[in-house]
Amino acid sequence: KMFRKASTSAFRTRRVNGLATPLYTLPATSVFATTTPFVRQATYSTRPAVTELSEDEEMLRSTVAQFAKERIGPKVKSMDAKSELDKDLLNEAFEQGLMGIEIPQKYGGGGMSFFSSILAIEELAKVDPAISVIVDVQNTLVNNAFLRWGTERQREEWLPRLAKDTVGCFCLSEWSCGSDAFALKTTATKDGDHFVLNGTKAWITNSKEAGVFLVMATVDPTKGHRGITAFVVDKNTKGITVGKKEDKLGIRASSTCEVLLENCRVPAASVLGEVGKGYKIAIETLNEGRVGIGAQMIGLAQGVFDETMKYIHERQAFKSKVADFQGVQFQYANSAADILAAKLLVYNAARLKESGKDFVMDAAVAKLRSSEVAEQVASNCINLMGGVGFIKDVNVEKYFRDCKIGQIYEGTSNIQLRTIASIVSQQYKQ
Repeated sequence: KMFRKASTSAFRTRRVNGLATPLYTLPATSVFATTTPFVRQATYSTRPAVTELSEDEEMLRSTVAQFAKERIGPKVKSMDAKSELDKDLLNEAFEQGLMGIEIPQKYGGGGMSFFSSILAIEELAKVDPAISVIVDVQNTLVNNAFLRWGTERQREEWLPRLAKDTVGCFCLSEWSCGSDAFALKTTATKDGDHFVLNGTKAWITNSKEAGVFLVMATVDPTKGHRGITAFVVDKNTKGITVGKKEDKLGIRASSTCEVLLENCRVPAASVLGEVGKGYKIAIETLNEGRVGIGAQMIGLAQGVFDETMKYIHERQAFKSKVADFQGVQFQYANSAADILAAKLLVYNAARLKESGKDFVMDAAVAKLRSSEVAEQVASNCINLMGGVGFIKDVNVEKYFRDCKIGQIYEGTSNIQLRTIASIVSQQYKQ
């Protein structure tokens, strides 16, 4: 009240004996009446911009960018056409340390940060989003699940292999439950000091190449999500089989298959975390994974944008370069603004996660918006390139096919909206 009164009437005056006299005299305790500065002088450290990279981060970014351009770029069309990952390229990804970025050095990994993984995923997606998601799932889902929830024995057994030559996959979805993941039907029946797994997993990324499977199954269907448990399953375990490989619209070099579990017997020591805590592992791991998908989408958007900008600055129409027409400028200016906005969201979510802060809503917003931006930018780029953008000789149409999955996997856009709404609603509940 004091502040409102001072701001509206403190400086109004009246004439008394020919002199201007204030209608209201500020109390001695008012911030306006004191001679002490309202904002006290202090020494503040300057925080770097969220997009500002450290020397190590910039070195990683440039190294991955070079690898993507020189080694992946020449193979993109062939892998897409064949719907097949080049095995030599996968080996090179391991040699470059891309499959174990955050794995501590004592296990043979790079010992780098979560943000480092995000940078690598983004740079790879600029050239091929399919390779990007292979690296993404390995780092943000599989490796991090072992790092956070694995026993020391599990870490010693699997992390060196995941860093060196073994691909992992995350088996949650089933044919009857995608978004409603915790309605899964795969069972884990206790049998002495073992569990017997039965069920079928669907749309499992990296499953064809995988050497280890993180499988979600319920030990007691009557307990709902509290019965769900995570299991570590070696590919050589009897009873686990990789089934049909899906013929997909996009990210075709990345394998997506069903995984069949038929009386798959695993020791109790294969439980990741605790029995009945699989739902927690899945949710919290996917929160990190969503930031990774956000990075894939902004990388994709930047990649298709770069290809298009090169073309329209060379292509001429009506005696002018296409890029010089104002109507075209407005379109690519909007795309550039959208990419930057999405990048800020993704980077901020990654920095929050890395600093140990709550990032669940930020991850959901980053994935939601970056996947929308990727689709909008890719579509606009095809429009700007015209007929050339519609043919397979130019990679622009591939980016358009690749982008759609961003709104589907690791939580659909509606699931992200549901998460955001739940968090926002809680802030206003009494």
